[in-house]
Amino acid sequence: MDNVHDRLTADPAETNPLPRPVQRLLAFALYAVLALVWLLDLVPSDGLRTPQNDWLPPLLTGPAAAVLLLVPDRWLSLERRAWAAACGSLAVTGGMLLAGQRGGGSWGLLETVCLLIMLARTCRWVRRPLAAVALGAAVIAAPARMVDNPDSLSFAFALTFAVGVAVGLGCYLRAQDGHRARAVDAVRQGERLELARDLHDFVAHHVTGIVVQANAGRAIRETAPDQIDPILENIQKAGMETLDSMRRLVRVLREVDGRPRRPGELFTELAAMVSDFCGGEAQDATLSVAAPARAARLAPEVETSVHRVVQESLTNARRHAPGALVAVKMGMDDGRLRVEVRNMPPAAPPAATRSAAPVGGRGGFGMVGLRERVAAVDGTLEAGGTPDGGWRVAGTFPVLAVAGSAG
Repeated sequence: MDNVHDRLTADPAETNPLPRPVQRLLAFALYAVLALVWLLDLVPSDGLRTPQNDWLPPLLTGPAAAVLLLVPDRWLSLERRAWAAACGSLAVTGGMLLAGQRGGGSWGLLETVCLLIMLARTCRWVRRPLAAVALGAAVIAAPARMVDNPDSLSFAFALTFAVGVAVGLGCYLRAQDGHRARAVDAVRQGERLELARDLHDFVAHHVTGIVVQANAGRAIRETAPDQIDPILENIQKAGMETLDSMRRLVRVLREVDGRPRRPGELFTELAAMVSDFCGGEAQDATLSVAAPARAARLAPEVETSVHRVVQESLTNARRHAPGALVAVKMGMDDGRLRVEVRNMPPAAPPAATRSAAPVGGRGGFGMVGLRERVAAVDGTLEAGGTPDGGWRVAGTFPVLAVAGSAG
């Protein structure tokens, strides 16, 4: 639970599922709303035409609150900004009450709006949102600046409901963020368990080979001693590969369960998978494997990761792009295996497929698990839309060696 909460409170942008262009648009909209509200502070302030300075506090406290609201977290944390805004607002209210100065026709709409937004953000992001209490008190107490206005109590009562809405919205978003973080953790944990199953199979496969070769060595020790050294080299090689697989995977493993998969048959399994994808469905898929890729020797855990990426991509294409042509390509790129699964735009009308975003799009967790698995074997994975309206998933993986190459 602490791990989930730490990630939620570390950087709000990391848990924001909105695309960056949408975030920028919302930011500009916020700036425009705040500017409009600040101009509204001028409307009831007819003190601009009087010797009094009743209009001055709202025009100063509003921009100050807006600055505290919009300052980036990397400059000043949200919790400190919330405390500064709340204490500053309460200090202004208390000073005006002690001085007996009335606040014109308004206590500062911009200040109130900024404090309410900061209140909602504090309830959402801050680990221990005690500052929310001070912010709520500052908002409710602000109308008291209008000392001689009989409606100040009514305004304060109305703002109590606004504070409740801000708190409720912040708590709701906090709960949604927690749910999303827990879902991401569940996906990652599932991939860890799957990797643990693979590790069990890999170790069993290599150790079995080591035992078989050791028995063979004992059997020919007397009759063919010249064959002992090659057998010992094979045993050493198998042992090193086993240790390498364990080092790569143990970083993310926690538990073990089992479903076997035979190493060394990746391309056969991919061909069968693509064939099954086309069978019984009005959808075509092609598989092309370049000769260098077919000659590459992969670690067992890399084979299963490639298998998983292709499997997840085909499933995703069938769900979100029915009828579209899918192309699976494998080749070598700068000494690494490159796997790409690309589908054309869906054959169905856009309205029929618009409701479900592809894996890796907003709100999906499929790419979370794939990236977890690929990163565990020192690979990279990227996914995104194509200019023609399709979808592409591409990954690169390390190889142990390429047949026919030096070393």
